[in-house]
Amino acid sequence: MQRITILGATGSIGVSTLDVLARHPDKYRVFALSAHSRVEELAAQCVAFRPERAVVGTADAAKRLSALLAEQGVRTEVSYGEEALCAIASSSGTDTVMAAIVGAAGLAPTLAAARAGKKILLANKEALVMSGQLFMDAVHEHGATLLPIDSEHNAIFQSLPHSYARSPKAAGVARILLTASGGPFLKRDVATLENVTPAEACKHPNWDMGRKISVDSATMMNKGLEVIEAHWLFGAPADLIEVVIHPQSVIHSMVSYTDGSVIAELGNPDMRTPIANALAFPERIESGVAQLDLTVVGTLQFEKPDFQRFPCLALAFEALVAGGTAPALLNAANEVAVQAFLDERIGFRDIDRVIARVMHENEHGAASSIDAVMAQDARARQAASLIVAGLAR
Repeated sequence: MQRITILGATGSIGVSTLDVLARHPDKYRVFALSAHSRVEELAAQCVAFRPERAVVGTADAAKRLSALLAEQGVRTEVSYGEEALCAIASSSGTDTVMAAIVGAAGLAPTLAAARAGKKILLANKEALVMSGQLFMDAVHEHGATLLPIDSEHNAIFQSLPHSYARSPKAAGVARILLTASGGPFLKRDVATLENVTPAEACKHPNWDMGRKISVDSATMMNKGLEVIEAHWLFGAPADLIEVVIHPQSVIHSMVSYTDGSVIAELGNPDMRTPIANALAFPERIESGVAQLDLTVVGTLQFEKPDFQRFPCLALAFEALVAGGTAPALLNAANEVAVQAFLDERIGFRDIDRVIARVMHENEHGAASSIDAVMAQDARARQAASLIVAGLAR
């Protein structure tokens, strides 16, 4: 019986994880759940799964959650804040941590899970984007297990040998091919992207995701962050990682080998597949996802990404090559810019302009410690906020 903590339980990944867990009550038990401010949704999850602990973002949210649970006779212990998140991620009461908090806020509890030697199901790509080597060092030093949840990285994981040890050359890997749907604006006239609305940017053609990740998909920053994540997960340099536009989202990613073979993972676009794969690895369990019927899909298309259409992808490759705290600059500036766009303070194409200015106008150094990374994150957010203020409509 695996005891599971879900960080970010009310988001799309958290909800999908609970759906898979509910199908296998003989294998999994929920130890703890967290959400930032969706108190009613978290209360309903606590009623359904009866976790021992629940964590929210603020004291007020904790008070409201406690009241709702008391009305239902649920005795889940409620707490709030980053320290509480780290506590449930590292608790002896949990074996497996689903790290699904979006953004930099997920770094501290995910790192706490690594330092506690947990099995980490990594859906929070920012942990690796920001802290890279520091995070991987913590995983190895404390005997943690790291399994990727992003559909692309899980596909790569499934397409590599089980004995793979972050050495492409030793495994005969020629290239890692990350597929990307291209988002909602793949064929839209580039000149009209200045006029994109938040509602349009959040309407992904294939995946059901949160608003922030949906905008990242529309700009392809999501794929850029995945490139950086793939570098750390699989030990692949930037020139061995290639992004391929694949609008159908049937092939989730591929590995090309030196003998000419290409191994891919295919499936319907549903996050329950990689979640089930990581939960049960090395076994297989039923996920609730329909079997793929290629005769219905019919055609699979591929093309190279256009960096003029998707400058955020080019900026991510630039940050990976620069190294150090450059990815932390990239990530922080993106979070600020995307939120400003969602708040309708800046335009869609202002997102990449804000990121580029933050990256090019601020020095970056070595990612020597978590404190150094977080200090750079704070500086980048301040710089991005100032730029946004100057652009605000």
